[in-house]
Amino acid sequence: MPRNADEVRLRLQEAALELYLERGYDKTTTGDIAAQAGVTERTFFRHFADKREVFFDGEAELRELLTGAVAAVPAGTKPLAALRAAFHETVVLIERHLPVTERRAPVIAATPALQERALAKSASLVAALADALRARGVTGQLAALCAQVGMDTYANAIRRWHADRTQDLHAHLDRAFTDLRLATNALK
Repeated sequence: MPRNADEVRLRLQEAALELYLERGYDKTTTGDIAAQAGVTERTFFRHFADKREVFFDGEAELRELLTGAVAAVPAGTKPLAALRAAFHETVVLIERHLPVTERRAPVIAATPALQERALAKSASLVAALADALRARGVTGQLAALCAQVGMDTYANAIRRWHADRTQDLHAHLDRAFTDLRLATNALK
């Protein structure tokens, strides 16, 4: 039985993914996941609140990285430019998790409970980014709007990158934010 907490978390995540792909999310229990990982169900609950959460463990790391990157952008940088710079800081993290992300995508797409959790996690990231922008002096409503638009643009860039790997994620981020600028200029 593994003793290292990080190793246990990874084994539980891999076990959950394997079982969800094999049986489906609804037919997999936390007991099944724990047994597959070689730990007790009690150990599972020491690491994850429920069987949905085992799929979204990296969200806290992403939030910390993003909010720290927003804070580190030079003073006077406009909100969307600050977000764009912060999103560029996540590329290494996104690339590192790509093999797991690609494997879990069909499970999320087929499972309403996981889709709901993904939306909740995204909303949490948007709120954290809005708070980070407010800490930089951006007004409340503008911070919220920029955080949402920025997160949607980021998601768009990641989808483009998944579909077209001929360019790296940095290039897709730049192109998505350029498209956003073009779209907002069309409003003038």
